[in-house]
Amino acid sequence: MDTLINDDIRAWIGRRDAPQTIEVTRRDIIKYALASEQQLPRYLNGDEAPPMFLFGADRPLTALADLGPDGLRQDSLLPPLPLKRVMAGGVKQRYHRAIVPGDVLSITRTVSDIFEKQGASGPLIFVVYDIEVRDAGGALVMQETQTRIIR
Repeated sequence: MDTLINDDIRAWIGRRDAPQTIEVTRRDIIKYALASEQQLPRYLNGDEAPPMFLFGADRPLTALADLGPDGLRQDSLLPPLPLKRVMAGGVKQRYHRAIVPGDVLSITRTVSDIFEKQGASGPLIFVVYDIEVRDAGGALVMQETQTRIIR
């Protein structure tokens, strides 16, 4: 099989976005807990953020007019690829401690791998991102691996 991933694309492995800093508020935790139908009082009272609270927190707010026809915004860490349809490929999270109100968190996203596979309907390219979340003191709060599939 001819490879779709050339050296220019492979060179994206190791690239990272500038760290994004967010401050976690009790109100934001409560809003997320209500929207995601949480049941535990520690989430509903805003004492602790539920799982997936930070998913996409490092992404800028984007006006509808700035989204592509697929509803996605241009991603600074998605290399120019010969395939164009982007799909979610999975998320793995590892928490080192709870996320609580008052946390000031720094989120850094890095391209950790790019590879291809042959799917039933044709070639697929996988782009894997490692995301680290650290607190103001530099301690690791969460690690996440996200995979995108491009076909």
